[in-house]
Amino acid sequence: MSDPQPSPLVLLEALRPTTAATPALRTEDWPGVDDPEQLKLQIADWLSQYANPGTRRTYAYALGLPTTWRLIEAALGGAVSGGAGSGGSASAGAGSWEAGVGGPPAGAEGRLHQLAWFRWCAGRGIDPRGVTGADVKLWLHLLEAAGAGKRTRQRMLSTLSAFYAHLTETGVVPANPAALNRARLGLNRSSRDASPTIRLTPAQLHALLTAAGQLTNRTKLRDLYAARAVAVVALLTLGLRVSELVNLDRDHLMVSGGEPMLRVLGKGGVHREVYLTDLAIGAVLDYLAERDRLQRASTPTLRGRTKAESSPLIATRDGGRCSRFDINALLRRIAVQAGPALADVADRIHPHALRHAYVTIALEQDARIQHVQADVGHATISTTQYYDRGRRTRDTTAADVVAAAIRAAGQQKVD
Repeated sequence: MSDPQPSPLVLLEALRPTTAATPALRTEDWPGVDDPEQLKLQIADWLSQYANPGTRRTYAYALGLPTTWRLIEAALGGAVSGGAGSGGSASAGAGSWEAGVGGPPAGAEGRLHQLAWFRWCAGRGIDPRGVTGADVKLWLHLLEAAGAGKRTRQRMLSTLSAFYAHLTETGVVPANPAALNRARLGLNRSSRDASPTIRLTPAQLHALLTAAGQLTNRTKLRDLYAARAVAVVALLTLGLRVSELVNLDRDHLMVSGGEPMLRVLGKGGVHREVYLTDLAIGAVLDYLAERDRLQRASTPTLRGRTKAESSPLIATRDGGRCSRFDINALLRRIAVQAGPALADVADRIHPHALRHAYVTIALEQDARIQHVQADVGHATISTTQYYDRGRRTRDTTAADVVAAAIRAAGQQKVD
């Protein structure tokens, strides 16, 4: 016998991969929404605007949308496959948004999971298209109370504002409820705060690479997993975003102007050329050779043109595409195994830390900031300059000078 009062967190059940026998979606599957199918189409229409599949997945996940629903599969570029260690699916299915019963990938739920926008709206039984600015401000305050930092709230508000801007443009809602005064909310982005990202040194990056090659694994695929771990770390030391890394295909590896490179799809659907260092190309080719050996295939020669068929550059055991959660978990494992060199930061290692390291180390070595900007795909020089704070040391602060002046003034008074 079904419960006459369905859980307010059981949402959009019919959109998981289904068979023709699956019953039609019921209104109560999305509390407060009279036309859930129409809302889903509007969400899919918004997501389909973004060329980068990584961007689509990131936005969908940020708002609390499972990424395996058939209706938005085209907009999301297909279901997220994962299981870097197993080749299995990274999603548990979208049967429910209740913790542990599907939705976002298993193990990805954190303290803010139930405060993802659509989950929060469902918990209150309100249609997301009928919210006001007061609702959005209440949600932001609840995020802060739950421990969400300023940058997290900035990012979540920006995503929400992009969604409602689309609904406004298409006439679904009369105004954007997320277009708030960010300065009054303490979320002004005009002056950027110091990044909380840890700063990794060249020695620590070397320790990560070494540990990756020695990754503990007792299966017959030990050599494959170790080679893949080294390739992942080597590619991230090129300044790639994790979304860019997981969306790379083998045919994005090519030769241009006689130089090995990757054709990377970045934010805003903008492609850029990322030149491969000897370290990176060696790690990638070693990994692909081991992968092809196990698949009884030969490693393809680098070409200047793409192939008709492609497969993920970094793949699961069964050849599927890794998720960003897989890469994050892999880095944590490597950092823990790296020993003393990373002992103080192992629990804070994540893909962006390596991207951050690329920029700060390049600037420390006096690389031209325009070159660094092009390498990592920053839209503006100001974004790259922001990372320059990594060059600050004891010798570049005026604090000691001020203290010396105070001490000198005190001595003069005594004299």
